[in-house]
Amino acid sequence: MTTGFYTSERTFWHCVGMQALFLPIGGWVQPPSGVAGADTPDSKRRLLSLIQASGLIDQLKVGGPAAIGDADLLRVHTVRYIEEFKAVSAAGGGDIGDFAPFSAGGFDIACLSAGLAVAAVDDVLSGRVDNAYALCRPAGHHCLADRSMGFCVLANIPIALEAARARHGALRAAVIDWDVHHGNGTQAIYYDRADTLTISLHQENCFPPGYSGADDRGKGAGEGYNLNIPLVAGGGDDAYRYALDTLVVPAVEQFRPDLIVIASGLDAGAADPMARMLAHSETFRAMTETVLALAARLCGGRVAVVHEGGYSEALVPFLGLAIVEALSGCRTTVADPTLPICIPQQPGATATAFHRAVIDGIARNWREWIENKG
Repeated sequence: MTTGFYTSERTFWHCVGMQALFLPIGGWVQPPSGVAGADTPDSKRRLLSLIQASGLIDQLKVGGPAAIGDADLLRVHTVRYIEEFKAVSAAGGGDIGDFAPFSAGGFDIACLSAGLAVAAVDDVLSGRVDNAYALCRPAGHHCLADRSMGFCVLANIPIALEAARARHGALRAAVIDWDVHHGNGTQAIYYDRADTLTISLHQENCFPPGYSGADDRGKGAGEGYNLNIPLVAGGGDDAYRYALDTLVVPAVEQFRPDLIVIASGLDAGAADPMARMLAHSETFRAMTETVLALAARLCGGRVAVVHEGGYSEALVPFLGLAIVEALSGCRTTVADPTLPICIPQQPGATATAFHRAVIDGIARNWREWIENKG
């Protein structure tokens, strides 16, 4: 098993906090950390540091971003958006969307982040690696074709998929988004297409604010190729594992993709300041193993993981390490010190039964809709 790992130091120099609007960040000035709830570089940098310090890095094929240009961006984004993004970036940074500020030079760094996803997907499809993890920053799953949102300024996964289609031809791709916030950007970009199945597991009503999405299933040619699984806050480990087994696996099996891409937000962790889902490192290890087994049955094991959110500097490194260990089949000697704290927070039997009943209801409605459509 060969696992590719894609990262670039410059992505850690990107600032998406409000300080980007009034401090001279950019160029050779790194962004500050320690802003509560903001996407500082430290959680992602610490994930990389843990992979290095644990020795796991020596078992991975390390790569950097693929070079991308306007042609790659314009397969997904509008000309107007890209031109505005370039102009504001060159003028010192700003916010051209909904809560997605960026510092000077943000456009170039965002292209590096998208390039990491492009490289990961291309190497998996080309057979240079069996699976891959792209440590992208800034994230991408909220970004629309014509507007940034929620720390996301380029749609990393759609850019990577469309670059792959341009190079490799027709491609059936399943995107499984387990970021705790809804993957609204990816959904919107593929909402009327049948070549990409988009699945989002997210905390109900969290972000975008008030959004659930259980009844949003695509339109036109894309009808039936979008599945939302809104989870009730506090569902914890069992809710994610049960949702994968009950809904995600059957939906992907029915679709039969050539490639599975995981939009891997780590903000479902129990200590994350941006949500309340109570997952832990063994949750993410188990979900990754489930997807790997699914991919082995359906598409030759081809899985690319693209990093999205995750804001707990203490917890994210251990969540991410569990995923990369699962991808590579290499277990390190690292013991997650947060597990004794996280596991007791899991819901009791009554709450677990409630969360499962909610998931069963979504699954029942999904099956009935598929049957009626068929």
